[in-house]
Amino acid sequence: MTYKKNDHYSISKMSKQGPPPAAPPSYLEAVGGVNPSSSFTPHHNVTSQQPIIVTTVIPVGPGSTHTVCPHCHAEVDTAVRTEPGLIAWLSGGLLVLFGCWLGCCLIPCCIPECMNVHHACPNCKAYLGRYSHF
Repeated sequence: MTYKKNDHYSISKMSKQGPPPAAPPSYLEAVGGVNPSSSFTPHHNVTSQQPIIVTTVIPVGPGSTHTVCPHCHAEVDTAVRTEPGLIAWLSGGLLVLFGCWLGCCLIPCCIPECMNVHHACPNCKAYLGRYSHF
């Protein structure tokens, strides 16, 4: 490779100028940000392992169900109680509208298929669920 006199002059002139300029400014310096006044060290919270919640679906039916109570963990047959459900009340209301108000309107409250069945633990009395036919 051959150098011309002008090329040699420009190369020697650059070497006499000194080291290259410093690195460009940081992003914060370029956009006018303020450097932090103190060093920031993030605080890491050490969390203990959360307890795992397991839900148990107890299959309840129109009669007593043999199950393990999720509250007291006893193996029990559920205690049941029945009460008239929405269908019983609506049927009784319709019977009243049709003129059966002398006691015939209470017949739906005696039909087992119109009743809601509530299940509870006989050991700890915890409510376990409701069964309705509709």
